[in-house]
Amino acid sequence: MDPKRKAITAAVVGTALGVGGLAVVAMPATAGDAPVLPQISAEELVQSTLNAKPSAFDGKVKVSNDLGLPQVGSTLPGVSALDVDSAQISTDGAGKSKVSLTEGSSQQTIVRNGQTVWEYNSKDNSATKVTIPDGLAKEHQEESKNVDPATVASELLGKVRESSTIAVSGTASVANRSAYELVLTPKPAERTLLREIRVAIDDQTRLPLRVTVLANGTSSPALEVSFSEINFAAQPASNFEFTPPKGAKVTEKTAEVDPKNRELAEQAKSDLKVVGDGWDTAITGKIPADALAKAGQAKDEEGRQVDPKALLSRFAKPVSGAWGSGWLVTTKVGSGVLTDDGRYAVGAVPEQVLFEALAAK
Repeated sequence: MDPKRKAITAAVVGTALGVGGLAVVAMPATAGDAPVLPQISAEELVQSTLNAKPSAFDGKVKVSNDLGLPQVGSTLPGVSALDVDSAQISTDGAGKSKVSLTEGSSQQTIVRNGQTVWEYNSKDNSATKVTIPDGLAKEHQEESKNVDPATVASELLGKVRESSTIAVSGTASVANRSAYELVLTPKPAERTLLREIRVAIDDQTRLPLRVTVLANGTSSPALEVSFSEINFAAQPASNFEFTPPKGAKVTEKTAEVDPKNRELAEQAKSDLKVVGDGWDTAITGKIPADALAKAGQAKDEEGRQVDPKALLSRFAKPVSGAWGSGWLVTTKVGSGVLTDDGRYAVGAVPEQVLFEALAAK
């Protein structure tokens, strides 16, 4: 999945967990009178959300962010993907989906229907039809589940519930729907850059309509993604069909996995290690040498050669310790370290936690 689609998936589900939960999307409370709903305990609300089945719906999502990301402009591929203005989303609740993203005057559309995926970009009027063979269909199906808001919100709740103080803090109206406000606060022993997570959960469907994450030392959300409109109803089959516009340049291909790329992915997976749990979890691993070599051949969005070390020096801080030396990147909601020999550590945690994770055997 390319950087743009990864960012869109994050917007759709209302959470950008990244590796180890570096960022979570947020939206401030909607103005207006809070709806009156039956009382419910925090545990009951969590359980009913975890057990909720995906719903068919069509909705509009508004996106903005204040993550404190480095100002690297077009020199860092994929960064502009976080500048999506809005998204129109349809799903049948069983795997078919359509996402239309608006960024300025251009629009990107991604339609998933069984073993066929269409991707269309209005900027250059190009469309790509990808057919997924039977051998990859199951992997693709598992990946598609990550687009469902209930699934990802459930994973988030599962990761931090044991290390959090959880409470129901009133109600809210989101996209003209009545919702409960669930608040998760890290317990005192947790070392994290995050202050609290607020999840607005639909009263009837238990679908998360809004997730708010506040970082320590800030009064406003770091990233905002919220349903501004949503309609829970069976979606017509035509929503998940796509016909390229007149004059579009169409490319057709069959999805396949390069054995070498799969080997690299398996190696990276075997090097992956989770240090800690809950809010102060750090993920460590090692970037394969071949992947580092490819990074040295990367080009930016304007086709210019990218020098990884020169790029790092623009937005990262050189650091060193008993674990070695490397570069530190920080945002309001997380930090990451890339060592000179290709190891990394990331998390929604202070840099010292990452240094300790790198030094851990």
